[in-house]
Order: sequence, then C-alpha cells, then structure tokens
Amino acid sequence: MTKKKKILERTIEAPAIGLQKSIDGGQKLASALPIDSKGSIKKAQDYWQTLGPGLTTGASDDDPSGIATYSQTGAQFGFKLLWLAPLTFPLMAIIQEMCARIGLVTGRGLAANIRTHFSRKILYISTIFLFAANTFNIGADIGAMASAFQLLRPSLNFTFLVIGLTAFIILLQVFTPYTKYAKYLKWLALILIAYIISAILAHPNWHTVFNYSFIPHLSFTKSDLELICAILGTTVTPYLFFWQTSQEIEEEIAAGQTTIKSRRGSSRDEIKSMRIDVWSGMFLSNLVMFFIIAACASVLFTHGITNINTASQAAEALRPFAGKLSFWLFAIGILGVGLLAIPVMAGSSAYAISESMGRRQGLSNKLRQGYLFYGVIIISMVIGLILNFVGLNPIKALIYAAVLNGIVAPIIIILIILIAKNEHIMGEWKNGRITSYIGWFLFVLMTASGLAAIYALIP
Repeated sequence: MTKKKKILERTIEAPAIGLQKSIDGGQKLASALPIDSKGSIKKAQDYWQTLGPGLTTGASDDDPSGIATYSQTGAQFGFKLLWLAPLTFPLMAIIQEMCARIGLVTGRGLAANIRTHFSRKILYISTIFLFAANTFNIGADIGAMASAFQLLRPSLNFTFLVIGLTAFIILLQVFTPYTKYAKYLKWLALILIAYIISAILAHPNWHTVFNYSFIPHLSFTKSDLELICAILGTTVTPYLFFWQTSQEIEEEIAAGQTTIKSRRGSSRDEIKSMRIDVWSGMFLSNLVMFFIIAACASVLFTHGITNINTASQAAEALRPFAGKLSFWLFAIGILGVGLLAIPVMAGSSAYAISESMGRRQGLSNKLRQGYLFYGVIIISMVIGLILNFVGLNPIKALIYAAVLNGIVAPIIIILIILIAKNEHIMGEWKNGRITSYIGWFLFVLMTASGLAAIYALIP
C-alpha cells in the first residue's frame, strides 16, 4: 500500500474512528448504569443493529434537491400540502419493501431480475433515463452543497468547493470498503434529525399543523399540480428502487454469501428485520419532509417569503425569523444529506447499468474488479460537476429530473409488482393481494404525476 493511499484511507476512516470511540465510551457508560437502564439501552442497540439499507435509502431520499422542493412547498402554500407526507409514507414503504424482498429472495439486484424476466429493451431505455435523471440531480445537489458551505464560510470559492466535493465523494465510493462505507452512510442518516430540531425551533402552530396533516387541501391550479408532481417525483424515485435491492445483496455478500445460489431464499427472521429497517427508513424520510414543510410554512409563508429556489436559500431565509441555531442546523443538514444522497444516486446508476449489461458490480468489489461499475459512478459525478458551469439553472435541472423520473418510475413500478407477486420467482414471499393493490395505486399516482410534470413544461 502506497503512502498516499494510507493517508487517504486514514483521512476517510477518521470520522468512523471518532464515532467508534464515542460508541465505546457510551458502552462503558452503559455498563455503569442501573439494570433497567441497561435493558433499555440494549433494546436501542439491537434496534440500531437491525437498521441498514432501509435507513440509508430512506434518508438519501431527503437530498438537497428534495429539501428545496419541500421548502418551496411550505413557503408557497403554507400548510396546505402537508398531508402529502403521511400519504407518501406507506406508499414508499411498501414499494421499497417489495424491492428489498426481491433482493433477499432472488439473490440478485433489481436490474438483473428485470433483465432475466422481461424485455431487455425496456430495461435499457429505463436505465438510460435513470442515469440522466440521477445526473441532473447530482449536479443540482453538488451545487447546493457548495452553496451551503458558502453560507457557513462566505469566503470559500464556489468553483473550489464544487470540484473538491466531487473529488471527495468519488474517492470515498471507490476506495472505501463496503463494510466501512455502509457504516458511514448509516451514521450520516442521523443528520436528518437536524431538520426536525430546526422545525421545532421555528415554533409552528401545532394545532394548525395537525389539522392540515390529515385533511387534504387541494385546488387544481397549475402551480398546485407542479408542486405535487415535484414532491412525488423527489419522494418516490427510481434510484431508490435499484439502491435498496442492491444494498440487500451487498449486506449478504458482506456476511459471506458471495454466490447467487447461496443468497437465494430468505428466512422469516430476515424478512422481519428487513421490514423493520425499511419502514423505519421511510418513516424518517417522510417525517423530515413533514417538518421541513411545517417549518417553512410557519416562518417563511407567514412572513410573505413565498419563492424558494434552493435549500441554501431556505436556510438563509429562516435565519432572521427562526434564529441562528435553526439556520445552522438547516445548513449543516444540507451538507450531511448531500454526502449521503449523491453517492446513492451515482451508485444506483452504476448498479442498474452494470446489471443491465451483465457485468460485475458492487461496492464490495475493488476498483480493478469493477471498472464498468466505478466508471459509471465517476462519469455521472463528473457530468454533474460540469452542469454547475454550463449555466443550467438548478431548478430547471430538477424539473428535467422530475420529468425523467415521472417517465421511468411507473414502468419500473410495474416490473417490481410483477416480479414481487410472481410465486415462481418469490415462492412463499410473494406479494399479498393488498400489497399488490397498493402497488398498483402507486403506479396510477406516479403515472398521473409524470403526465403532470410533462404538462408543467408546456408554456
């Protein structure tokens, strides 16, 4: 191992080492606590160990672009669309559970299953659209992270930040072993708590919040439809489907199940743990969405600030009304979720393309073992970087990504449902009737959302 590589690995490992020391210190403290407290801590530790791919997948859904969308929703419409958070939670959880179950039972990623059971043309077209949508999102998110850095340190140069962030994320994905990388992502998911605290500090009217949470308020204006489409497009996105399935495979490989044959089938305990993981991750994702909309509705909408284009702009707008702490939490949250979401987007494109072409893939492989896989990650990151210098407005990038996701998502959802309900493929773990019905409802909803996104582009 070269000296430079040692320095790089030590730099990347430093946050995890710090976290591990904190955990070790916490465990020593726990050993000195009364028996009842130790029992509660043990339960919390067991629950934390259960969490994995579902948590990181759900957390990555609240990327900087999603934060900007939720912020604009609250700023423009107040609490009016808050009901979308509890609506999308079970829909997201059920479709992601299908994806996880497909990975656990078949031992293959989503793209590999589609390639085996359906037309490859459908897969290739969907994969190309997925790559394009993810790349637009990556570009917007890199720019959002750089802007968030500038909020905290205005003297920093935007170009330097964009290039530095891109290089750091690429090196992190390429040179960090999967077992360590998965731990980083898991801990980064906790940064989302910053948004919940930030919203509480904004002191919203909780009676009004809960009133709008469960009673839909909707008027079919073009602006309403555009934001609903944007919320659905940024919440139920195809990259989550591919990432969730592939991460279940990565976890099995990390546990020593290196062949497809050894990974086929699943036990009741594995399915139970997966469901806890997935539903927890999707709950966190939608809870954060809920609180961001509530915070911006109670602060920005109330003070007449109704136009938010980026997540960093939302953080800046909150400062004079919600205080410096709320501003800092919001800005730091952008950086944390960006470090989580961008690798997930680039990785999902790499999984989809590699599996579509029948090539070796996975973060568990070293660079020389997966040139195509890592090549896709590097290319998508570099194109995302370049988008920040060609004059493409971040909001337009998100609209294009929403349209592409709106086209791809319904197609992929159909294929997921057909695989998950197929007894020949899934055996005893096939979809139940209600699960399939909810999946078809999501398909109809996302199809309508895709058509609305296309309509929104028409002058």
